[in-house]
Amino acid sequence: MKKYIFLALAISVLACKNKTTPAIDYSQETLDVTTSIYPENITKVFGAHGGLDTWNGMKSLEFTMKKLNGDEVTTTNLKNRKSLIEMPHHTIGFDGEDVWLKNKDTATYKGNPKFYYNLMFYFYAMPFILADDGIIYEDVAALEFEGQSYPGIKISYESGVGESPEDEYILYYDSETHKMTWLGYTVTYFSKEKGKEFHFIKYNNWQTVEGLVLPETLTWYNYENNLPTEKRNDLPFTDIKLSKEEPDTDMFEAPAGATIID
Repeated sequence: MKKYIFLALAISVLACKNKTTPAIDYSQETLDVTTSIYPENITKVFGAHGGLDTWNGMKSLEFTMKKLNGDEVTTTNLKNRKSLIEMPHHTIGFDGEDVWLKNKDTATYKGNPKFYYNLMFYFYAMPFILADDGIIYEDVAALEFEGQSYPGIKISYESGVGESPEDEYILYYDSETHKMTWLGYTVTYFSKEKGKEFHFIKYNNWQTVEGLVLPETLTWYNYENNLPTEKRNDLPFTDIKLSKEEPDTDMFEAPAGATIID
C-alpha cells in the first residue's frame, strides 16, 4: 500500500527547469522514496508496535485465551483471514467463504458462530487490523480518564466492507509513546444499524513477539455516556505464535459432521 516515486523522472524534470543545477550523485544519498497512505498519527501508532512492514511479513497468528470453561485456541491465516477456534466442546472455522460449527460432544453452543469467528482476532490484532483496506480515518477529541489525556483516531468503513460496515472504532493512544491505550467500539452486527453506544477495552499490558508489540491482557470496562467508567474484567492471552509460514489450509475446511452457518 505504498507509492513508489520514480527518481529518474523527477531528476529529468528538475534538469529541464534549471540547466545550471549541479549534478548530484544519488548513489551516495539516503533517500526515502515511499509515501504512506495512512495519517501521520496512526502511522506512529503502528511504528510503536513494531511497524506495518513487520506485521505484513507475518502469515499466521495463533493465541490462547484462558477462560473459565477451558482454553480457547485461535489460529488465523493473516493473508486471507481464514480462521479456526478450538474450544473444549466446540470448533468454529471459517474457510474463506463459509463459517462452520462442529460439536465435540452433546453440549450446545450458545453463541453466534458467524459473529464470533473473527471477533477476538480483531480485538487482539489491534492496532494492525486498522490498516485494512476500506478504512476511513478521522481525528476526534481526546479521551480524558483519571487525569490522563489520550488523543483519538476514529475508524469507520466504506460501504460494503466486511460483515458489519457500520461498525466504528476509536483508537486512543499515549501521546508520548504512541502506543495504543484504549479501544472504543460499537456493535452493529445484529441491528445492522450504526451503533450509538461505544464499549471500551483498555490496552496497557503488552508483550513483544517476533518484533511486534501485542496485547498480553485485554481489560473490558463498564461504560456510560460513551465513556469508560470502572474496570469490569481481564482476559489474558498466552502461547502467542507468529509465523512467516502460512498455516495448513486444510485445517480451516469444514470436517465431516460440521454445520455450515447461514
